[in-house]
Amino acid sequence: MCHLCSMQDDEDEGAAAARPKRLRRDKIPPRSNSKSLHSRNYSGPFQKTPDRLLGMGLIRLYQLTLSGFIGNSCRHIPTCSEYGYESIARHGLWAGGWMTLFRVARCGPGGTSGLDPVPETLEMRYHWWTPWRYFAIGRKPAGAA
Repeated sequence: MCHLCSMQDDEDEGAAAARPKRLRRDKIPPRSNSKSLHSRNYSGPFQKTPDRLLGMGLIRLYQLTLSGFIGNSCRHIPTCSEYGYESIARHGLWAGGWMTLFRVARCGPGGTSGLDPVPETLEMRYHWWTPWRYFAIGRKPAGAA
């Protein structure tokens, strides 16, 4: 039972019991500090640089406009747009953009599926001048089934 349903008054109203009960505003508990209730996208701390805000804005624009027409066809958790939003927020437009591009490529037919989170930090071997190395992020090892 949700926290709003459990806060309803338990008074017996007899014949009026079929009528829905109203909640009093002072009886509703405040929401937790977690921002995950407000957005499906990454809400953790990140540097709000212009390139990150631009990339995140473009992905959010896609989510609000084109995503509804394309449908719910992502084979990964989180979805590709959520992955892109989080990767750009954490790692910037260049690294996050390459990670998102390769993630969308893996989502097609014959690609991977399942849980594929954005890495918290990138290894030292990932540089801006070697974007092809971002392809290995999220790829399952050859021996894994």
